[in-house]
Amino acid sequence: MTQSAIAQRGQVARKLQEIGSCIELVPMDPNFNNVSVGLYIKEGVLTVWSFSRADGIADRLRAIRDQMVKLGDLVPVEDTDNQLLFPCGVIHERPVKFLLTQAVTKSPDFAHPETPMTIKDSKSALILTVTGISNGTEYAYRVSGEGEVRNAALRLRMIVAGFVRYGEMDKVGDTEVAFPCRQRHDGLVRLLLPYSRNISAVESMLEAEATRGQMTTSTLGFSPL
Repeated sequence: MTQSAIAQRGQVARKLQEIGSCIELVPMDPNFNNVSVGLYIKEGVLTVWSFSRADGIADRLRAIRDQMVKLGDLVPVEDTDNQLLFPCGVIHERPVKFLLTQAVTKSPDFAHPETPMTIKDSKSALILTVTGISNGTEYAYRVSGEGEVRNAALRLRMIVAGFVRYGEMDKVGDTEVAFPCRQRHDGLVRLLLPYSRNISAVESMLEAEATRGQMTTSTLGFSPL
């Protein structure tokens, strides 16, 4: 191993000591030179980071962080350009992985629609709606559907199962779910709604991404580009 390679490994190790462990890796950023972008966690602080040395990478990381704040209702860490927190104090790890992917791969000007949380079901004629409900101290979400379909109740239970699976949410009623913190996270629910209606397709996507991540972590994730 060359002295340059040894020095690079030392720099990577020191950086990882600073920002923690990688919980998600997007192998290629289509909006910025196809660099890899990772999300790291240490002591409850999330850090958006890339080992790329491409010109403008710091600005790109700031843009990704700010997009995650906007889409996921997170808060930026003061006096930083690439760190953020969940205001509830709980790390919602599975949803934040989807959030990083959206922030990196979608157009930089992408935003959630300012409309009720409604979407056409992918496997039936139902129009699905998620509504927030509160008892004053805890916040949950109710899933409902409109449309004349057979076994609508069964379909709604499947969608609730999707929120439990991909949002790491708790089922608190036949058609109601809540985050473990019992706080309001509308941005995450909007993000999860398309995934929750199509469990089999998302499972295949996650398996493909996991395989790709294993192949690229040792190269794209930790090598200067």
